[in-house]
Amino acid sequence: MSAPAPSGRIPRPLAALAGVAAVVLGAGLGEAVAALVAPASSPFAAIGGGLIDAAPPWAKDAAIALFGTGDKVALLVGIAVVLLALAAIAGVLEVRRPPWGRVLFAAVGVGGAIVAATRSDAGLLAWIPSVIAAAAAAATLWFLAGRLRAAPVGGAPDADSPSATAATTAPDRRTFLVYSGGAVAVGILAAFVGAVRTTGTVAVDAIRSALRLPTPAVAAPPVPTGAELDLPGLARVITPNEAFYRIDTALVVPEIDPADWSLRIHGMVAREITLTWDELLALPLRESVTTLACVSNPVGGDLIGNAKWLGYPIRELLARAEPSADADMVLSWSIDGFSASTPIEALTDERESILAVGMNGEPLPVEHGFPVRMVVPGLYGYVSATKWVTELEVTRFDRKQAYWSTRGWSERGPIKLQSRIDVPRREQGLRAGDTVIAGMAWQQHVGIAGVQVQIDDGPWQDATLATAISDDTWVQWSLPWTATPGDHLLRCRAVSATGDVQTADRAAVAPDGATGYHERFVQVFT
Repeated sequence: MSAPAPSGRIPRPLAALAGVAAVVLGAGLGEAVAALVAPASSPFAAIGGGLIDAAPPWAKDAAIALFGTGDKVALLVGIAVVLLALAAIAGVLEVRRPPWGRVLFAAVGVGGAIVAATRSDAGLLAWIPSVIAAAAAAATLWFLAGRLRAAPVGGAPDADSPSATAATTAPDRRTFLVYSGGAVAVGILAAFVGAVRTTGTVAVDAIRSALRLPTPAVAAPPVPTGAELDLPGLARVITPNEAFYRIDTALVVPEIDPADWSLRIHGMVAREITLTWDELLALPLRESVTTLACVSNPVGGDLIGNAKWLGYPIRELLARAEPSADADMVLSWSIDGFSASTPIEALTDERESILAVGMNGEPLPVEHGFPVRMVVPGLYGYVSATKWVTELEVTRFDRKQAYWSTRGWSERGPIKLQSRIDVPRREQGLRAGDTVIAGMAWQQHVGIAGVQVQIDDGPWQDATLATAISDDTWVQWSLPWTATPGDHLLRCRAVSATGDVQTADRAAVAPDGATGYHERFVQVFT
């Protein structure tokens, strides 16, 4: 038997290609297997979910600051880039120092399996996709590396060499490239089949589209005349569903058939309650308009939106369960393992804290919590707005901690008084003359009494408020301005219904929300 060609003469790009082709095939098979046994535990979802769970607050803030609502896409792209880099390294190792390339794949697979199996929403089969992906990648790498070592890599062999015959009959590089391309094609096809299988199996979008929500027992009052200033560039007073911000920890959006959904209320209660989807829809549902905001929203940011919600008051369900007088917190749980710590008074007072099933006249979008989510006025979403909610645990702050509380964020998260400038836009080419400065202001469950604007360190001027829908929503404001040529600095600050003035002190979003004036530089041309 002839010896293979010396692996040291194999170009590194070819060795790296073997690793990349192997990992594409393995990852594709892992995604396909996940579609069959554990859709939420695909290799990418397991690794990405683990990274989200392990990320310190500063990393989360940086991701949102850089990518906004595209943070999850950025994370997936980052995972893919790192995985391909590791694959290239594994390919070189396997060709030059076997079996270390396969060992690297095995280590990544075991790590992914452990992460998938230990997540709070993991099923019994959650570890299987990562193991199969690693095994398939390792086997493919072994095969491709073997073909590459067998291929002639230099000049013609010595005619007297025992390897001469082997060299003339061994697979050449073109054959190796065919094998590698085939591995990539199989991996892509498997990933595609997995995606189709997942969509065809769950079909939650089809269920949602066919769903007809009941007529509310209490309809929301019409949006007041004068609430919408209708200025170009100014955010609409009611945010369309497709434009509503999305920040959560779900790398793979949970897809829940309403027929399988239920809510359990337990903990420090006199009686435990379980509520099904049909039972929830049979209750007298109410409409309300509420603005939600993310704690990661920077000063002047757009991680905020206002919608008309349909749901049932949580206070009524808690009254049935009869919470203990010692309870001061409700820990809400999502089906994906996320939890939020809500002060119990925010769920039992007069505010419209609801289990929402509808958003702007239609069933909740899947990415916004379908079939059921929480909506709580006056609190940042990380302590209140649990999507895909399945549990309410009545407890105490000194006994339980929520997802972000364990990561250094404040336990309670009341909304801070804020305002922002929407127009003139930063990129707008503004001409000298009469124009308008306009924006939004909010402090949900408190309300806005006024907004003031400062131009170039001049005196604060009172803006005109649009008509507020309620104290639980944001409000538009405007100020006429005769713009003169040159560079200008605009600032705004809000005044709450209780007389508080928005602080000028700058604070980062962690641990309980950003503060400071929103400023905008504009250039005015003649």
